[in-house]
Amino acid sequence: MKSLLSAIVVALYCGAFTFSALAAGAPGSAARPKDTVIVDAKTEAVIKGGLKYLASKQQPSGAWGFSGDEQRRQVAMTGYTLMAFQAAGHLPGEGEFGQNVTAGMNYLLDSIGPDGLYNMRSDGQYMYSHGIATIALAELYGQTKSPLMLPKLTKAVKVIISAQASEPGHEGGWRYRPIAKDADISVTVLSLVAIRAAKNGGLEVPQRTIDEAVLYVKRCQDERTGGFCYQPNRDPGFARTAAAIYSLQVCGLYDDPMVKKGSAYLFDNLREDHEWFTYGNFYAACAQYMIGGDTWQKWYPKTKNILLSQVVKQGDLAYWEARGRGGVGPTFCTAVYTMILAMPYHYIPLYQR
Repeated sequence: MKSLLSAIVVALYCGAFTFSALAAGAPGSAARPKDTVIVDAKTEAVIKGGLKYLASKQQPSGAWGFSGDEQRRQVAMTGYTLMAFQAAGHLPGEGEFGQNVTAGMNYLLDSIGPDGLYNMRSDGQYMYSHGIATIALAELYGQTKSPLMLPKLTKAVKVIISAQASEPGHEGGWRYRPIAKDADISVTVLSLVAIRAAKNGGLEVPQRTIDEAVLYVKRCQDERTGGFCYQPNRDPGFARTAAAIYSLQVCGLYDDPMVKKGSAYLFDNLREDHEWFTYGNFYAACAQYMIGGDTWQKWYPKTKNILLSQVVKQGDLAYWEARGRGGVGPTFCTAVYTMILAMPYHYIPLYQR
């Protein structure tokens, strides 16, 4: 399998998708408001340096994650890293990092067993890794339409569908393990976005599964602040809010009042010292980008300035050290921050209206 997909012919995936009334914006939803955000020369150099750093850290297996928690969660680290390469326009077999993308993609596909689970099924927080890895694969499939990817990706998607929670109060969400039990916002968002990306790519996903997940996300909003909670009726937080409005927009709810209130909450609560800074901003950048217009024009410079002030440069390499409780390690931080800086390139189909 490691060389199975090396001959994929890549074609950019574009198309229009239809959504149900619940899990999509209203008919005739406006296009993403235009903005003037561009990647300047200084930022572009850092993006290139970040990609070179990530390429230099890829393991012989094709995975990313070379020490500590990153090594224990190589499936997730590979998923995040592939999203960074895609954000900068790199696809399997194409361009400077095409071979890296192909190897990472093959690693994830090789990791999926006959039951649709990746090869780290004993992880107590398994569904986090399953979610981000499946998002990365679904986006690559959407842009390549390779039939070689489809069987494994389909199995991974079916795991998510079958694990949707059914307990009272948790209906529609997902939790740490691939069983239909309880739910929280963080795992729910990754699972929901994964199946939405798969559906966009043409895989069969019941619309009811998406609709019920959207309802769960909405139940997690704190009406007083506009922020979103880990579970319904708990305290709101920055990362939870970013994740929630990210997922709602991926499902077409661009103009939902909950998204607008959540966006305002993010502006009010953006802090450099946030313990979940990396994890939260992975979602926040995408969420504010999808809103577009003045929102993105205000958000991107704020985040960019924070990231550029902390980047470490070694020759033509650029990377970030782990930061905060959710920092994990340099691979994770570099992948997420490189993706954020590259968002103005408009390359990831999932984030386009």
